[in-house]
Amino acid sequence: MMSKLVFKNTVLFLVLLMVSCGSSVKSKEERSKKQEVIVENTTSEIKTGADNYATYLPLLKDKKVGIITNQTGILSDKTHLVDFLLGKKINLLKIFAPEHGFRGTADAGEHVVDGKDTKTGLPIISLYGNNKKPKSEQLAGLEVLVFDLQDVGARFYTYISSLHYIMEACAENNIQLIVLDRPNPNGGIVDGPILEKEFSSFVGMHPIPLLHGMTIGEYAQMTNGEKWLKNGELCKLTVIPCLNYKREMAYSLPVKPSPNLPNDQAINLYASLCLFEGTNVSVGRGTEKQFQIYGSPYLPKSDFSFTPVPNMGAKEPPYKNQLCYGEDLSSAPKVHQLELKWLIKAYTATADKTKFFTDFFTKLAGTKKLQQQIEAGTSEADIRKSWEKGLADFKVMRKKYLIY
Repeated sequence: MMSKLVFKNTVLFLVLLMVSCGSSVKSKEERSKKQEVIVENTTSEIKTGADNYATYLPLLKDKKVGIITNQTGILSDKTHLVDFLLGKKINLLKIFAPEHGFRGTADAGEHVVDGKDTKTGLPIISLYGNNKKPKSEQLAGLEVLVFDLQDVGARFYTYISSLHYIMEACAENNIQLIVLDRPNPNGGIVDGPILEKEFSSFVGMHPIPLLHGMTIGEYAQMTNGEKWLKNGELCKLTVIPCLNYKREMAYSLPVKPSPNLPNDQAINLYASLCLFEGTNVSVGRGTEKQFQIYGSPYLPKSDFSFTPVPNMGAKEPPYKNQLCYGEDLSSAPKVHQLELKWLIKAYTATADKTKFFTDFFTKLAGTKKLQQQIEAGTSEADIRKSWEKGLADFKVMRKKYLIY
């Protein structure tokens, strides 16, 4: 009787031991799999179009090349694209610079003169002011243009307007355009009123919402595909895509895209706060918290105030040396839509509402309706509801041109 019991216990022990060993091996395999995924993710860093040079360098070989870029045109090792191309013996002949200039230090709207790059000796032609579109004589002798600018996904950020004119000039002069794509730091956010044609300007050229949720390469494809260029002409366009990038990924810019967008918070709040540029409220130009604060001498006294003074990117800031009261949003949670609450709050708090909006507001909004809705006391929810059809139609159109 005892021997049978011992035998049974021994068998039970062996079975339990085998199960235990099996589960132990399985858990090690699971841990191994998880570790492999982590390693894979850490090695798959986002590569911008500029870093995807194996794709575009063959297209530039033995060609006469011009480039549209600024301080954002860098590779992952911080080498500027101009220096990189010259180092690869590309026949780079001319630099074209957008708003803020080649080095990205000019104020918004400041006249930027043509010149010469002190490092390379290459001529620089400004594409701002009266020369937004390159002239035929400025393009003479060029076979290919390379476009590399960091956009932030907002309609009134003028780099996409410069892109339009570049594409138009290339179409008219039979020049190939190569766009080196870069991630949109505001991801896939699509929001805001659609621009109405009669309110087109350099801060809004196409019928798109304030936040378009596209990369600049995708936007170039849309500009061509929707025949937005003059006379419906088509540009000979090649987009060099980013690698290892998905739209939902967070992306922090390695350099400021313009003087008054100093960090991720400013870039995230830019579209929402830029509407204040069409009002009597400052967005912090002349401080160290541009597009992270707002205020004016006409808002009620509060716990937060600031006094704008001249600085890099704002030589003559609004309300220079005047005390402004408002709100500090530098630590506010990240936004995932176009926020109107601060604009409505400031309008409501302003005593003389007849002086709140300026003519520029309609250009920024791309419609008269938004100002009318705010003045009428329309709720933010109802304002947003009025955008629904336009946004739905845009998303259908947009889908055709998405790369990521």
